[in-house]
Amino acid sequence: MSDAGPRIPKDRRASIAIDLGAESCRVSLLRWQDGAPEHQLVHRFGNGPMQREDGLHWPLDQIVNGVEEGLRRCVDLAPEGIRSIAVDGWAVDYVRLKDDGSPVAEPFCYRDERNVRAETELHKQISAERMREITGIQQLSINTLYQLYADKQAGYAPSRWLNLPEYMLHRLGGEAVGEFTNATHSQMIDVHTREWSGEIFRQAGLEISLAPKIVPPGTRLGKLRGALQQMDAFRDTELIAPACHDTASAIAGIPALGDDWAYISSGTWSLVGALTDRPEDGPAVRADNFTNLGAVGGANCFHKNVNGMWLLKQCENAWAEQGFRPGVEELLRSCEGLEAPATLLNVDDPDLLLMGEMPQRINRQLIAKGASPLDTSPEGAPAIVSLILYSLASRYAEVLSRLSQHTGKKLNRIFIVGGGSRNTLLNRLTAELTGLEVCCGSTESSTLGNFAVQLATLEGTSAPDSPGFAAEVYDWALRLS
Repeated sequence: MSDAGPRIPKDRRASIAIDLGAESCRVSLLRWQDGAPEHQLVHRFGNGPMQREDGLHWPLDQIVNGVEEGLRRCVDLAPEGIRSIAVDGWAVDYVRLKDDGSPVAEPFCYRDERNVRAETELHKQISAERMREITGIQQLSINTLYQLYADKQAGYAPSRWLNLPEYMLHRLGGEAVGEFTNATHSQMIDVHTREWSGEIFRQAGLEISLAPKIVPPGTRLGKLRGALQQMDAFRDTELIAPACHDTASAIAGIPALGDDWAYISSGTWSLVGALTDRPEDGPAVRADNFTNLGAVGGANCFHKNVNGMWLLKQCENAWAEQGFRPGVEELLRSCEGLEAPATLLNVDDPDLLLMGEMPQRINRQLIAKGASPLDTSPEGAPAIVSLILYSLASRYAEVLSRLSQHTGKKLNRIFIVGGGSRNTLLNRLTAELTGLEVCCGSTESSTLGNFAVQLATLEGTSAPDSPGFAAEVYDWALRLS
């Protein structure tokens, strides 16, 4: 590993990174100009769950069409051709497949309330404590396991399934797989064997034969096929599984060494944690409900899911219905001079994870705590925004303090990546309440990590699940930053 980063690739064709987000999806292009890497966002398109008759779904056709449009635009910008494509995205949601590989239906959204019911029912078969022992991951009703169990309860016929990033890669012609970092968020992976847990599948009444084969980030999945292959630029394009979980990609995109730093991947969710060599899963860790998720090169993302910009976005949506549509920067300026709230929110209250009426949900919690409710009209926006940001920063400080106790790490720095890294007020409050140096990384860190894994796969010499591969990914992340 060199501080100067790797040399220029032997093959200087372009690469494409597709990042599927819960609010917007992005298609980005990496080219080599005069020996230097240049990456640009080529196509961004909106995304969001849609209420259907049977629940909350993702608009799959809209996502597919947006990705394909982005790929065509990349071709116009890269006359040298496209060497590789990789897809990352949010975890837990999946597409059920027919025998021919086409989708059975639009995928459900993890915020659908059916998952809460499924969680309660499944724990009558296997306890939450036993599942934690097996998987080492945080108990969340959004996890893939509960969604699959909800499918079973609804009477859906058993079918093969793929998480959304892997589905997109398969649709483009790649092998049908479950990439490891994404699979760990399913709550069906044995933390010790790193394979699907037969016990969990049996207790849930799910068919393990329908689950995809697990592969590490950096696995080559074959060549692009289908209509797009008819374009000259795509005639010899490789499909690569990056760290398909966007958080794992975002962490791979942080060019940091040492053992004194933590991360906050700040977007719809805030993922607050640090990289470790192995899972941490003693009784105290379980009591605090930390999670152990896959990372590049066989490492471990040790963190907690904390509610994030979802709270602010949902309030913005509520105010927009009343004709008030300020930008985030205007909202931040409006609450800069306010005093710290006397009562903070439990940002991880399950009620605050649901869609709609967020200002009213916030007030319900305040009233339950014995505090006065806030003005939910647009005139009350500054106080509500201030409450959200102070509450998030306070929660970050709590989580990072517990993380240090569990891992023995002496933290000095926090790298904040993702869209939330632009929230200057939240960053300031986080620095004040944690006492740590806040380093703002890229808002597109998932894309940088996606590209870094592609280049390490194409140019490197290490096996994808080895520490050597992680070092090569770091080198490329450093080169691309």
